[in-house]
Amino acid sequence: MIHGIDEAGLLRVLEDLVAFDTQNPPGKEVEAAAYILSQLQAMGCRAEAVDFLPGRTNVVGVFDNGPGPVFAFNTHIDVVPVGEGWTSDPLVLRRDGGLLYGRGACDAKGPLAAMLEAMRLLVAERGSWSGTLIGAFVGDEEAASLGAKAYVREAAAIDYCAIGEPTSCTTVTAHKGSLRPVVRVHGKSAHSGMPDLGTNAILKAAPLLSLIVAEHERVRARSHNLVGTASLTVTRALGGVADNVVPETCDFLLDRRLVPGEDEDQVKKDLVALVESAGREAGVRTEIVEFKPTTGGPTETAPDHPVVRAAQSACGHHNGRESALSGFEGGCDLVHFRTLGANGIVLGPGALAVAHKPDEFVPVDELMRSVLIYRDIANTMLSEGKTPGPV
Repeated sequence: MIHGIDEAGLLRVLEDLVAFDTQNPPGKEVEAAAYILSQLQAMGCRAEAVDFLPGRTNVVGVFDNGPGPVFAFNTHIDVVPVGEGWTSDPLVLRRDGGLLYGRGACDAKGPLAAMLEAMRLLVAERGSWSGTLIGAFVGDEEAASLGAKAYVREAAAIDYCAIGEPTSCTTVTAHKGSLRPVVRVHGKSAHSGMPDLGTNAILKAAPLLSLIVAEHERVRARSHNLVGTASLTVTRALGGVADNVVPETCDFLLDRRLVPGEDEDQVKKDLVALVESAGREAGVRTEIVEFKPTTGGPTETAPDHPVVRAAQSACGHHNGRESALSGFEGGCDLVHFRTLGANGIVLGPGALAVAHKPDEFVPVDELMRSVLIYRDIANTMLSEGKTPGPV
C-alpha cells in the first residue's frame, strides 16, 4: 500500500469500469452507475442512482461528517466511441509496463476510479475533517453534459469541487465554452437543367462563409492567458436533395468557442446579427434554426482562491515539483458546478493528448498519485470546519 491506497483494489475498479460499455452515443451508463453505486454504499455513503433519461444515469454518494463546508468530486461515466486503430480490446484494461490501456483509461474512468479510492480514504480518515463529502458521477459529458445539467438542477449548494479530467496531475482552473448554431440558407428549388428558374441555396451561402471568416478574425482577438483565443468555424454542411435538383436549402453547423469573460447572451446576439447580415447581402432568407446542446459555457476559478492553492500544494507535494496553472481549450462540467456556488479545479491522471484516440492510456504512477492529490485537496478544504472562501 502507498499511504493507505489499496493498489490492487484501485486497479480492479478501473478494470471493471473500462469493461462497462458506456460509449456515447448512446451512453447507456445505467450498468456502470449501478456498479459505482455499490462502491459508494460499501464505503458508507448515502447513495442513489438517478436516471436523467431512460438508460442514462447519474450516481451520487454523500457522506455527512458534521458541520462544515460541502466538497464534491465529479467526473463522467460515459466515454467517446471506441473507433478504429486499437492494438488490443478497448473494453479490456491492458497493462504494459507502467501504462494502463483501455477506452476511458484517462477520460475519465481513471479519474473516476481514483476519486472513489480518495473518497474511501477520506471516509476512513474522517476524524481529520468536518463537513459533507459528495461523489457526483454523471453521464453524457462527452456530448451535451445532460447528466451534469440534470444534477445541478436538483442539487443543494456546494462550496468546493474537483472535476476529474486528464491533466497529467496538474491544476486546471479555466475552460472554454461553446455555442453551436445551425444556420439555414433558403433558396428555391428547380430542375438542375434549368438552374436559372431557381435560387441555389448553396451558392447563396457564399456571403455567410465570408462573414464567418471575418468574424473569426475579429473574435480571436479575445484571448485568455490559460485557454487561448475565442474562435468561430464551420464543422458541418448539408444541402440538396437530389443530383438533378437545385438545392432549396443549405444548413451549416457553426462552432463558436468562448473564453472566460465572454457573455453567452451577447455572443448569441452577435451570431444572429451575422446571419441576418449574410441574408441581406445574398438577397435570401438566412436564419438560425436552433442552437444545438453543448457541454456549456466558459468559466474560471480565481488563481488565488483557497481551493486552487490547496490543489497546487497537493500537486507540488505528490508530483515532487511545482507546475503552472493551465486551462482547457475544450469544455467540461466545472461550469455547471459553478451554478451551485462551487469554486473548483479540474485535475486528473493521464494526458488530454491521448484521450479520444486509439490505445488511450493512463500511467499507473499518475493514477496512484492522483488519489493522494484528490484526498489532500478535499481534506484541506474540509479540515477545521472551514467556511467557504471568497468567490
